[in-house]
Amino acid sequence: MSDIDTPRRPGPWDPRPEEVRTQGAPAAGPARGAEAPLDKGQHPGIAIAGTLLFFGFIWFVTQSWIMAVALIFGLFVHEYGHVLAMNRLGMGPARIYIIPFLGGLAKGQRLPASEWHGVLVSLAGPAFGLLAAIPFFALYFGLGGGTWLLGAAVIAALNLINLAPAPPLDGSKAIGPVLARIHPWVERAAMVVMGGLVVYWGVATGRWILAVFLAIALLGHLRRGAWRPEGRDLSVREALFSVGLYAVTAAACAVTGLAALLPLAEGSIPGAIQIAGSYLGFRS
Repeated sequence: MSDIDTPRRPGPWDPRPEEVRTQGAPAAGPARGAEAPLDKGQHPGIAIAGTLLFFGFIWFVTQSWIMAVALIFGLFVHEYGHVLAMNRLGMGPARIYIIPFLGGLAKGQRLPASEWHGVLVSLAGPAFGLLAAIPFFALYFGLGGGTWLLGAAVIAALNLINLAPAPPLDGSKAIGPVLARIHPWVERAAMVVMGGLVVYWGVATGRWILAVFLAIALLGHLRRGAWRPEGRDLSVREALFSVGLYAVTAAACAVTGLAALLPLAEGSIPGAIQIAGSYLGFRS
């Protein structure tokens, strides 16, 4: 995940600025042009403790140290993709925060200059994160053992799930601005529906911590409105490119996952899809 929306501009369902002033409340957020204090990032001790705690939790759930290594390594590569994009687009120096039991967050020092930059930052995590699967493919070809392939598959799944257009996942910040071009309420309705579906998936598959986290994020979205950063809106061309890049990134995640599962399914694509569905909680 990436944090590209704090502070934010008011959403279309927030009170009008003059209404806020009428009520006697001061304007929210720092004055335009004011430089926010430099974010020093997460304390190293907290980051290390959080990583070890997360590793232990994954190992306890999966009973596989390879799966735990795959998820932790995949998480860091994914977040580093956001960091590289933020730094390249003038939002850095970006920091990575570890959230025990849930994952990580990349946070920049300033907002993107445009929604297009926000889309690029959002998609950079899943796209770059697929590189984490390469060592696991290499270990499988070098040493053998299907668990290495499962490690590659879970990295692909990590990035694919992050592309779900539900707050606060990366997909919501990549597709949200495109939907807002149609109408802001289209964006809001789509995020609410997709957020509800993802929360239901988490509950139905026993991923309770993830479900609670996503439910809180969804409620926060309903409470505060639009979360896209201040900056130039997407042009028509940028909106088309956003959809195209989103589709290519999602397809790359799916292909990587299938490539990892095909040997385990003896070359059968339906068999690989069935394994993936079983892991994700979709059983025929």
